[in-house]
Amino acid sequence: MAFPTSVNDQITDSVTQANTEVVGSSPAMALGNLYQASAQALGNSAHNATTSQHQTNVTAQAATTQGVALLYSLNTATAGVATTKVFESM
Repeated sequence: MAFPTSVNDQITDSVTQANTEVVGSSPAMALGNLYQASAQALGNSAHNATTSQHQTNVTAQAATTQGVALLYSLNTATAGVATTKVFESM
């Protein structure tokens, strides 16, 4: 210490060392928090991308199913109209 105090020197040294340890470990803690936050953000973005791709595939499959059902129904509808016209002409 720079000047004598009424506190025991061992106690002041202990407090000083504890404060120095906290100040010394602060950059490491800050980087650890940054890395953890970055990893969480990247994990969320990967999960969102996967979910979006899945939803897009489901929508595309539904659109394809509707298109195929429409193509299959056109022939049936055409046959039905033709049959109706044949029966009406008789």
